[in-house]
Amino acid sequence: MNPDGVDRTERVPHGSSDDPDVLDFSANINPRTPPGTRAVYEDALDAARSYPPRGSPDYRAAAADYADCDPDRVVPTAGGLQAIRLTVATHVTPGDSVLVPFPSFDEYAREVRLQGGEPEFVAHDELVDADPAPHAMAIVCVPNNPTGDGPAPDALRAFARRCRDAGTLLLADEAFLGFTGRDSLAGHEGVVVARSLTKLFGLPGLRAGFAVAHGRALERLRTAVPAWALGMPAAAVGTHAMRADEFVSETRERVASERARMRARLGHRFDVHDSEAPFLCCRLRDDDPDGSVDALVARLDREGIAVRDATTFHGLDRHVRVAVRLPDENDRLLEALDV
Repeated sequence: MNPDGVDRTERVPHGSSDDPDVLDFSANINPRTPPGTRAVYEDALDAARSYPPRGSPDYRAAAADYADCDPDRVVPTAGGLQAIRLTVATHVTPGDSVLVPFPSFDEYAREVRLQGGEPEFVAHDELVDADPAPHAMAIVCVPNNPTGDGPAPDALRAFARRCRDAGTLLLADEAFLGFTGRDSLAGHEGVVVARSLTKLFGLPGLRAGFAVAHGRALERLRTAVPAWALGMPAAAVGTHAMRADEFVSETRERVASERARMRARLGHRFDVHDSEAPFLCCRLRDDDPDGSVDALVARLDREGIAVRDATTFHGLDRHVRVAVRLPDENDRLLEALDV
């Protein structure tokens, strides 16, 4: 990590409430976990008295099935963000330019700056039309956070080919891909895919994820990843979760149905962005009864509901982001918003 980059880089805000009495719509996390998760975690505690097996082979095999790739190309990481950090750290040097989407996950620009690189911001829905040649790396989030949309699959694959031909590494953050029917870019030449178990499986505190790469990028990641990056409980639960096919299918159906219902209701008050993710990005209209994002967030907080102040995302002004939770929980939010 570049010391000068660290000196000029600040932390970025995130959603999520630690208050158990708050109904949290600020973090895009599945309210449910796969059946049997608790038992698997408890069984893994005995195994945690020993160091994890080198390379977490069972976890890599499950991740390969989950992402439809070769297990030899999987690098287990402590969450998707570690996969992102390792990829940026092993490919970006001081002064390098990196294509970064906006509005999008602000950790991308932060990680680039920590290495001394320079993020070049491109509208998230125009990034796949950009020329990757002048840049050391390009980053894409599919589906994008906080807007919830993504480029057409053909356009994304064409962009990946242009990146490969230009010698520009493409980092694809697929943290929310499991909520969609989209194919992963895992296995594509010149692409590093970052995946997370936080969102779909409702396990943010587990800190389990992985990267998929090949060639020189894969070797760099294997060298850079910390020893024992993935603990035994995380590996055991992650392996179990990624094989919970029925749970994934049921989650996709519930989220799609509730997202459509919420979007229709929220549209009476907000301008709501198209989304294929487990969240909706909503812009307050000029005549909103609360007047401002700060006032709306504060009022909902007094009612025990947390939503994400999305004005902290680069390029957004009067926006909030709300997660898609369970039907009765969503009803409580809709009632609080008087829609």
